[in-house]
Amino acid sequence: MPDTNTSLYNEDLAPIEQSKRSWGTWNYAALWISMSLCIPTYMLASSLIEGGMNWWQSILTIFIGNTVVLIPMILNGHAGAKYGIPFPVFARASFGTRGANIPAILRAIVACGWFGIQTWIGGFSIYQMMKLWFPSLATMPQIFPASFGLETGPAICFFLFWLLNMWVVYLGVESIRKLLVFKAFFLPLAALALLIWAINAGHGLGPILSQPSKLQGPAFWSFFFPALTGMVGFWATLSLNIPDFTRYAKSQKAQINGQIIGLPPSMTLFAFIGVVVTSATFIIYGETIWDPVVLAGKFQNKLLVSIAMIAVAISTLATNIAANIVSPANDFANLSPKKINFRTGGLITGILGILIFPWKLIADPNGYIFTWLIAYSSLLGPIGGIMIADYYFIRKQLLHVDDLYKHNGQYAFVNGFNSSAIIALLAGVIPNIPGFLLQVKLVSPTAFPSWISGLYNYAWFVGFIVSGIVYIWLMRNYKREIVNLEK
Repeated sequence: MPDTNTSLYNEDLAPIEQSKRSWGTWNYAALWISMSLCIPTYMLASSLIEGGMNWWQSILTIFIGNTVVLIPMILNGHAGAKYGIPFPVFARASFGTRGANIPAILRAIVACGWFGIQTWIGGFSIYQMMKLWFPSLATMPQIFPASFGLETGPAICFFLFWLLNMWVVYLGVESIRKLLVFKAFFLPLAALALLIWAINAGHGLGPILSQPSKLQGPAFWSFFFPALTGMVGFWATLSLNIPDFTRYAKSQKAQINGQIIGLPPSMTLFAFIGVVVTSATFIIYGETIWDPVVLAGKFQNKLLVSIAMIAVAISTLATNIAANIVSPANDFANLSPKKINFRTGGLITGILGILIFPWKLIADPNGYIFTWLIAYSSLLGPIGGIMIADYYFIRKQLLHVDDLYKHNGQYAFVNGFNSSAIIALLAGVIPNIPGFLLQVKLVSPTAFPSWISGLYNYAWFVGFIVSGIVYIWLMRNYKREIVNLEK
């Protein structure tokens, strides 16, 4: 048993005993189905249509992306299922007992961004409803600087919804259980209703699915590869902290089969609905509407819109707490397990979620895919490469659990930091920096050779491969020592 008196230990970070691991195959399948059925998944698919793809190109891109990210998902999930440890503790094996805070905080910051995006979606759905009943909300005087890109009415609803999220965090995770049940029943029905509406209003599936691709030849491939990276980046967060969930698995088979059944099929199916509805909007309205909340706001029936927007807000609230609060709260707790609890970690997540300006991230498909999804995948890909390289190539899937909770154990390295992991992380991130600077327009297009800035289009893959290889090379003399120690 780990030393419970160390500053590296609290009950949330402790390993789960085998007798208390009760999740089977269908628990993991249900988890992924629930997490996949969310507004950002719909927007992910519809953004590809807005970008110029046709329906089958969009669906195929999403399926390939989710099949690719399933691989590190299962590989990283192995340690959680075998040893019952969460992500921040697993990261100590490769980054060191103190160095694990680096991947934990990088992953937590990304979760803060997702929290902000989901909160904006929920708040904007409330705004779409409220302005129908109170039209003056749409014409309120501007109180924010123009550079904020934030109108007063949507801002008020956003902050009110943010406060609701923080209240639920204060009450604790148990308070969200009923909302998750509501979401599990409502969102699939709402998605099906939207699909039926799109087919009827768009005069059947034929006209909808016959719309041609706007991308041909080199133009298609220059959009496809960044889009594929964005699809992988969509779940790059969970591909790291999946041990937070697989630590409850009855067996390796349960987590592997559950994820295979739950992730690619459910993402692809819900994405198909997003593709069909978005394609239909061009036929119906003469413009492509990729945001379902904006689309619902175009309906004339006030009561229908109100019911839909309230349901979107409740579903978003449930998803936000489950997917974007629990994991970062654990990550922030890893900074100081004795001082930071779930409520404090949740409050930190909420504040950072505002500061990341989520309304700007999803203002258009390019910002959503090229700035948000690809940018953070360039940080998380290298971490995944290092953790998988360490667990499978350096340690041969053998961990000494007690030492993960010791300041003077084998994972302490030098002052708690594994310099090899930090160097490998930087090596994987640096190649993607020129492309990111170009994307956010901080440098001119001629500042770097095109092949260097073009690496950003493959950010997750570049970071994953480069960091993994560099880490294995730097740790080449450490391999025998660890294997001998485990024996």
